[in-house]
Amino acid sequence: MSIYKSAVTKPVTTIMVFLAVMVFGFYSLSNLPIDLYPDIEFPAITVVTSYRGASAADIENNISKPMESSLNAIDGLKEISSVSRDNISIVSLEFEYETDLNEAANNIRDALSILENVLPEEADNPMILKLRASMMPILMFAVTADESYQGIEKTLETFIVNPLNRIEGIGSINVIGQPERQISIEFDPRKLEAYNLSVEQVGNVIAAENMNMPAGNLKMGQMDYPLRIEGEFQNSDLISDLVLGSFNGQAIYLRDVATVRDSIREMSIDEKINGQTGVRLMVTKQSGANTVKVAREVNREIKRLAANLPPDIQIQPIMDSSTFIKGSINNLTDTLLYALLFVTLVVLFFLGRWRATFIIILTIPISLIVAFIYLFVSGNSINIISLSALSIAIGMVVDDAIVVLENISKHI
Repeated sequence: MSIYKSAVTKPVTTIMVFLAVMVFGFYSLSNLPIDLYPDIEFPAITVVTSYRGASAADIENNISKPMESSLNAIDGLKEISSVSRDNISIVSLEFEYETDLNEAANNIRDALSILENVLPEEADNPMILKLRASMMPILMFAVTADESYQGIEKTLETFIVNPLNRIEGIGSINVIGQPERQISIEFDPRKLEAYNLSVEQVGNVIAAENMNMPAGNLKMGQMDYPLRIEGEFQNSDLISDLVLGSFNGQAIYLRDVATVRDSIREMSIDEKINGQTGVRLMVTKQSGANTVKVAREVNREIKRLAANLPPDIQIQPIMDSSTFIKGSINNLTDTLLYALLFVTLVVLFFLGRWRATFIIILTIPISLIVAFIYLFVSGNSINIISLSALSIAIGMVVDDAIVVLENISKHI
């Protein structure tokens, strides 16, 4: 009982301790990250494998089913399922909550390494993806363009993406639905036959010429410089001027047997914003970063950087999770204040004493401040889960305060 006796006999010390707790609590509150949900690592891992040109049936028989059979023995596995589509296989593994996902991912890699000789050689290496709440995009923008559409990816990379990556807390910025450049070569079969050439021969010549090669080292004094021969084609005109061979003593150029077109690859995702062609800009944050702060900085920078873009490129916000977060937190904050008000009125009505009511009500903000200290020290955030828990805890705090006050009054 010495600690309680000291708290009563030394009121100044007690007040100073509580003031110190309040100061540290407000400091913790000001530095707590704000997010919609806690940074939860879902107990699930997804294995994605690409196999270009394969049908859904081939994907299922050659990739999905062998993977399911091999991965079914992973420790801690709760459920396994797969989706087979044209060109891609998606195998989803759900684990028990106490499972160490890092260890599970290593076990999956070991199991997949055994399947290397079973999977088709043309298939890409499987990708292992772990899902976290922080991987969800916090901002999404629609970018439309007219004349600048073909080069919009490079324009956004230079004027928008690179500057935004310097903002503290940015995780990644992805451009979705951007046009991809494609060099198409359309052969004339009659001309190929006239020059005694085949498509395969021409393809081999193009592949042999379109590559960069190391060319040794150049030593100058104490320095040793690596040399490199750049042979990759920089534009379509260089491809047209490619020499394929000779015929009757004259050089045969690619333009003599084919037409080279610099065009845009046919896209599987066609982005339309209000009926206009465009792309999506998706922004994700780093784990533990303040969503509201990062979104505010990105929106401010977007407005500033948009002035440097060509006039036909327009950027419109289509999703901002910080708006929903601020609205949710404001609603929960209002709930806390209403709870505090009604608790005050109810306690005052039943006790009928202002002093006793003040003592009980004083425990609520102090308890909340201590809770913020715990959230700060433990690396958590202010989110709808933690605020909902605090709303529920107010009732428990008031109950305990009434019991303590009753015992104090009884002994006094």
